[in-house]
Amino acid sequence: MRHLKVLISFYVYSTNLFNNDLSDFMVTIYDLARETGFSAPTISKALNGNGRLNKETREKILKAAEKAGYKPNMAAKSLSTKQSKLIGVILEDASMNRGFEHPLFGGLLNKFRKEIEMAGYDLLFLSKHFNGGMSYIDHCIYRDVDGIIVVNPIDEDPEIAKLGESGIPCISTNEFIDGVCTVVSENFESGVLAAKKFVEAGHKKIGYLSAPFRKTSPAAKERFDGFVKGLADCGISFDDKNYEICDHWNEEAGFKGMEKLLSHSEEITALFVTCDTLAFGAISYLEKIGKKVPDDISMIGFDDDDLVMPSNLFLSTFRQNRDKIAELSAELLLNKISGIPGPDIVRVPTEFIERSSIKNY
Repeated sequence: MRHLKVLISFYVYSTNLFNNDLSDFMVTIYDLARETGFSAPTISKALNGNGRLNKETREKILKAAEKAGYKPNMAAKSLSTKQSKLIGVILEDASMNRGFEHPLFGGLLNKFRKEIEMAGYDLLFLSKHFNGGMSYIDHCIYRDVDGIIVVNPIDEDPEIAKLGESGIPCISTNEFIDGVCTVVSENFESGVLAAKKFVEAGHKKIGYLSAPFRKTSPAAKERFDGFVKGLADCGISFDDKNYEICDHWNEEAGFKGMEKLLSHSEEITALFVTCDTLAFGAISYLEKIGKKVPDDISMIGFDDDDLVMPSNLFLSTFRQNRDKIAELSAELLLNKISGIPGPDIVRVPTEFIERSSIKNY
């Protein structure tokens, strides 16, 4: 019944069915947002006394709430009664094995921590090895966490799929989980742009070196699908023989993947690589056989990873907006903790960093 009241309140607002009788006892933060001009998250922060708001903004919102007769939605409040002020973090890195030096997740988590601390929360890393190996959900219950951010889980972990049904507010920055909002980079459009950059430079025999992909973590596939679409937009059909999937996301896999690709696709003049880590391995193999980037093969990577790519001074690549992903993740998770519904997925545009790894034909 409590959840039904929340759904009814949101439905009435979203379909604009308020009348004078309803508004007497069903004023929502969305009504206050329309009245004051502030966003719903800002209204929530003011009413709950958290977040970084200036005194004038907070007072204006509180006065508007008092004037409108706002009553906190106790059904939404009941979604977060523990108030431990702890956010659980799931961060595993079985694919790259780089931990906090991961090209996306390290910086993202650092920014997320700053955002979440401004709202009065602290981070707690969840581990499968804690207390004899309890599950993530059991760990959350044991420590009374108010929410969870899934940064990068173990591949095909059945526990992750259960998070959306756990009742614990969650946000994900990589894994697509039923019932959990995911904030992720705009991979498809990045692939489209990569293809057009190569075509504009005069390339026609173009390859794609992919990382593994899964249904719940399809970044590599999305970038490839966008790449094929970009070529098609330019009148070029992608040749399947110019496609190779690496075993992992690390440098060694990029080295071996490049070797396999050239064994059946010797004529390519340009290559889009799923991530800079694989690109570094691919460049290492090219150097081994006496080929250079971009003289022999032009290349575009993904991540703008300056830790593993000493050659990134010349590698054209896509930079993911770690700060924006972190900010949105923090805001949407705090909303969920407060009972404010959110979207299923939010995509954040990347930035193309053009250097000198694309040769003009």
